[in-house]
Amino acid sequence: MINLVAFIPRAVVQGIPLLFGCTGEILTEKSGNLNLGIPGVMYVGAISGVIGSFFYEQSVADTANINGFLAVLIPLVCSLIGSFCMGLIYSFLTVTLRANQNVTGLALTTFGVGFGNFFGGSLIKLSGSAVPSIALSATSSYFSKSLPFAGKLGWFGKIFLSYGFLAYAAIIIALGCSYLLNHTRVGLHLRAVGENPGTADAAGINVTKYKYLSTCVGCMIAGLGGLYYVMDYACGVWSNDAFGDRGWLAIALVIFTIWRPTVSIFASILFGGLYILYLYIPAGMENMEFQEIYKMIPYVVTLIVLVLTSMRNKRENQPPLSLGQSYFREER
Repeated sequence: MINLVAFIPRAVVQGIPLLFGCTGEILTEKSGNLNLGIPGVMYVGAISGVIGSFFYEQSVADTANINGFLAVLIPLVCSLIGSFCMGLIYSFLTVTLRANQNVTGLALTTFGVGFGNFFGGSLIKLSGSAVPSIALSATSSYFSKSLPFAGKLGWFGKIFLSYGFLAYAAIIIALGCSYLLNHTRVGLHLRAVGENPGTADAAGINVTKYKYLSTCVGCMIAGLGGLYYVMDYACGVWSNDAFGDRGWLAIALVIFTIWRPTVSIFASILFGGLYILYLYIPAGMENMEFQEIYKMIPYVVTLIVLVLTSMRNKRENQPPLSLGQSYFREER
């Protein structure tokens, strides 16, 4: 039997990067932009934060005495700026230049991974590390610090209160995006742009502004998922190509959650649990093949969800009508 008190916190930690990526992509897709560059955006968000943290730690004589506020602020701001630039590039190419969104997104992913590996490798050489990675443990300790009384509350504290501040920020951001989309005029305009930009334009809504804003803000949210992975989940250790396929799972989660940020909170934890389920199978040669099968579960579930989504008939369960389509005002 799986020890749930140990399993659930690991599933949550594993699922938080997915939640950031999924929330950011939902916000983007609600405007009609299909950004397949989320894996690259998360990668750039991670390496941007690592760059800021690395040079700050290098500038301090003793890392044991670094300023906690700056240790959090610098990588956070760097991550947001890096991922914002990725969103700006995507928006300029797809909204202003009307490039194909699928091709642009895939190119952005390739660029983001290459960008991260190049600067990650450069930092590893600068640090003189004997292994192909760098450790930012001083900064990481501030990102992974949990509430001081969490350990005194038994299983409740372990399951609900044992995470770093970015984990709670991810949930708050998801809830905030849900409220924005469903209960504000801005959200109404954004959904109108995603459903029918021609009609929204005729109603006086600035289509270009909403597409730019939603895409750039969505990329900033997704970039925080990369920062969380490095600074909290990986304990401040950066190594090239370590992020895996979490960005693609985040995109798949958008369909799984039916474009609803609140559902993404539970879905990301579910997928996080499925992602590490194989680790909780009893070890032994007789179970090795079963472990490999369990590793396939998140991807099998993704395929099943894609099939079931295509069979849905309810309009509220479908993606925005103009998703993936460039808007030409002259054709309105």
